[in-house]
Amino acid sequence: MPSQPAPPPRLVRPAPADPELGLLLRDAVEQLFAAPDAASVMEIFETVVAECGVAGRMVWRLPEDGGDERTPCIDLAEDPQGLRTLSLQLTADEPDEATLDLLAWFGRLGTVRLRQQSETTRLYEAISRLALAERLQRALYAIAEQAGAEHDMTEMMRSLHTIVGSLMYAENFYIVLYDEATDTVRFPYYVDTVDTDPPSPDESTPLQEIEHSLTWNLLKGGQPLMGSIDELAQQLRGRFRLVGPHCEHWLGVPLNRDGRVVGGIVMQSYRPDTHYTQHDRELLGYVAQHVQSALERRQAHAELERRVADRTAALREANRVLRQQVLQRQRGERLQAALFRIAELASASESLDNFYAAVHRVIGGLIYARNFYIALLDDETQQLTFPYSVDEIDSVRPPRRHGRGATEYVLRHGKPLLAGPEDIDRLVALGEITQFGARSVCWLGVPLLLGERVMGVLAVQSYSPEHTYNERDQELLTFVSYHVANALQRKHNAESLKQAYASLERRVTERTRALALANRDLREQIAERERVERRLKYETLHDSLTGLPNRTLLLQRLEGALQRYQANPQELFAVLFIDLDRFKVINDSVGHLIGDDLLFQVGGRIRACLKTRDVVARLGGDEFAVLLEGISDFTKATLIAERIITELQAPFRLGAKEIFTSASIGIALPSPHYQRAEELLRDADAAMYNAKDQGRHRAALFDDRLRREALSLLEMEGDLRRALARNEFVPFYQPIVALADGRIVGYEALLRWNHPDRGLLAPGEFLVVAEESGCAESIDWQIFEQAFAQTPQLVGSEGFVSINVSGRHFRSPDLDARLLALLRRHEVPPHSIRIEVTERALLDNPAQVKRILEHLQHNGVGIALDDFGTGYSSLSYLHQYPFETLKVDRSFITELPHVGENQAVAVVRAIQVLADSLRMKVIAEGIEEESQRAALLAVGCRYGQGFLFAEPRPASAWLPAAAS
Repeated sequence: MPSQPAPPPRLVRPAPADPELGLLLRDAVEQLFAAPDAASVMEIFETVVAECGVAGRMVWRLPEDGGDERTPCIDLAEDPQGLRTLSLQLTADEPDEATLDLLAWFGRLGTVRLRQQSETTRLYEAISRLALAERLQRALYAIAEQAGAEHDMTEMMRSLHTIVGSLMYAENFYIVLYDEATDTVRFPYYVDTVDTDPPSPDESTPLQEIEHSLTWNLLKGGQPLMGSIDELAQQLRGRFRLVGPHCEHWLGVPLNRDGRVVGGIVMQSYRPDTHYTQHDRELLGYVAQHVQSALERRQAHAELERRVADRTAALREANRVLRQQVLQRQRGERLQAALFRIAELASASESLDNFYAAVHRVIGGLIYARNFYIALLDDETQQLTFPYSVDEIDSVRPPRRHGRGATEYVLRHGKPLLAGPEDIDRLVALGEITQFGARSVCWLGVPLLLGERVMGVLAVQSYSPEHTYNERDQELLTFVSYHVANALQRKHNAESLKQAYASLERRVTERTRALALANRDLREQIAERERVERRLKYETLHDSLTGLPNRTLLLQRLEGALQRYQANPQELFAVLFIDLDRFKVINDSVGHLIGDDLLFQVGGRIRACLKTRDVVARLGGDEFAVLLEGISDFTKATLIAERIITELQAPFRLGAKEIFTSASIGIALPSPHYQRAEELLRDADAAMYNAKDQGRHRAALFDDRLRREALSLLEMEGDLRRALARNEFVPFYQPIVALADGRIVGYEALLRWNHPDRGLLAPGEFLVVAEESGCAESIDWQIFEQAFAQTPQLVGSEGFVSINVSGRHFRSPDLDARLLALLRRHEVPPHSIRIEVTERALLDNPAQVKRILEHLQHNGVGIALDDFGTGYSSLSYLHQYPFETLKVDRSFITELPHVGENQAVAVVRAIQVLADSLRMKVIAEGIEEESQRAALLAVGCRYGQGFLFAEPRPASAWLPAAAS
């Protein structure tokens, strides 16, 4: 049986003897049931006890507190919320029985009120927990919704901030993301009311830069952190460093994925009265799991959108190219239809007026021709007539004598004229045109040519800026004019035949003869036109010198072979790229005519090595290409290439001369990754250059290594250009010392590259690519700029810094002016700089080199001849150019013996004697051993540089030595 609830306590009030006490009890009861808390209940009891005349005080007594026998207590009410009892400690005699009954009755009322307060408090706490749970649930729903929202990442994180702020104090809030692969952190969202230098949301920072900060400890420890700065410093002990403003309280929880820390959420409080609690930490940790899921879903969504955008852009570009091709084909079809229509009009029996109007309509279908006229020149009277003219302003164009208008300009020069108002003004100023009709915005006229004779002009013009003509319109109208001229000629011939027939009707025989002659001429013209068309088509697709197919025809055939291979990989083919070795030498020695004859015979020999279906084409210069189709296997391509090399090795008889040449051949084979014919031709070209690098007169097959080298070269060129923009090239300095005592007298600035991935690179690893890509001069000027800026700190008022100036710089006539301007900008004394040039730099344009060096020397800049003895070593250099110093190349220094003498010692001694006689200094390069130093001192050399004394180092490594 279920237990019965306890009966409610009896609350019957005993009747007090004093009426005033009864009123007091009534008021006390009302106050008791209105009391908001236990403290108010205690105060009411104190008032009642005092009014009842009982001497004592009210206290709260816990169950474990033992009673004091010397101080009697009366328990009046129980507080179930605090598990305590409200007791009266008597300080005098015990009250009478009536008073005790009254106090007991009032105590029971107090117990009832305390129970009500406890129940109310419990209900409020339950409501608060439900409200918090509801807010948390809404927050989690909102976080989940943010993952699929349309706004960007920044807006999503701002919304996450607002959501977290609805759960706890989050005025100062940031999210940090950690990339373990690069060991960097990024702050995509950062809000702080005190921090005046927040991190950039798009900038990644190495984690090492914030080492021992609270964020670093959060990411490295992977556990939540909470507390004041002092508490956290005590907790983290030696692994704490304050980064950013000092806050009152700090709370951070990690973001985890698959057991790894990928970021964190941090909140800070700068208010002394606002601290975070354990509940806040647990709540933020729970919310952080959902935030991490939302961020991952949003990042995945953003990555998908990026891929879709990239694919859309690629499809849009392909569609644009396709539309251009369609438009090009449509233009071609319209042009072809127009030409057919003009040909039909020429053979129609309509009058010339109808013919002109029909031609106008045809041309109007191709370009804007609202204002159009045809001008014809009479050779006998030199009269210019306008048989057809339609114009918005000049409605009538009367005949006129041959003058100096725009029409006559086209007749006089026999070439098209596309002119705007500025062009007309310019021609007027030159006297080419003295008169012009109505002022037009754009005027286009093309000659009507019949053979070599200009028979008239076809002109269109526009009076509105909305319609202008361009070079494409000029080419189109010019092409149409050829057919219009032929049609006009045929029309005039037909008109002449009709007039002859009308006037010589009675002379039937002569008329028949004239008609036969005219028909013959017409047939000859048609035949000539067909022959010219065939010739034009042939010349468009063939080389004019050798008669072989050209690049256009080869690419057409190669495109077809590639398509057949893609459809059926068994349809094998190969591309051979052939280049004659040392053909330029032949051209320069025996002349271009014999060189052209050699190319013609080479094309014939290559053709003789192939089958009928194979294609041999001349690409230009001494380059040929071969398309081998229908081969059984790829080894066949190598055999044919060797056959061509053998055939071209035989001597060529050209006139009275016997010429020998050879060929280098590159071979490219099809594979599934090829999409365009140009890619095969490009790789065959690369393989040909590989054959030349291997010694020429051979064939090389394009493989993955060549592809990787080409990509590496392209990547190196890109890195060089990015390095220029990021100032990654720096000068390293190697000291030049006095050999006797090792005292530093100067430095040589040497080029180095601080590559972000490959580290410090010497010039030999990239200078060749830099020269081929045209970056070398810009790199040098970047080094000059830094060297001049660092020279005052390196050498002060004594000593010098040498810079190497290559021969390509001397091609600029203002090299000396630029160097002197750079000296002035950095306030460098000219005597602190020395220019080092090699003998090779003196060969190109020696007069200009001499002028530049003399001007620099006149302004106080030192001049040194570098690598002396490795070039021509002409003594004329030493007295023609203002050299002050000779630098002996390291190749002589490394040959110096440990003891005794050899040829190297004799050469160095001779150079030293020569320099002493010319009052020049000698600096030996590449000194690496003490014996070399001793040998140089023995021959009188006083200065040198090399690894024996120091390796090249950055300026910062030498500054302390320079200061001392």
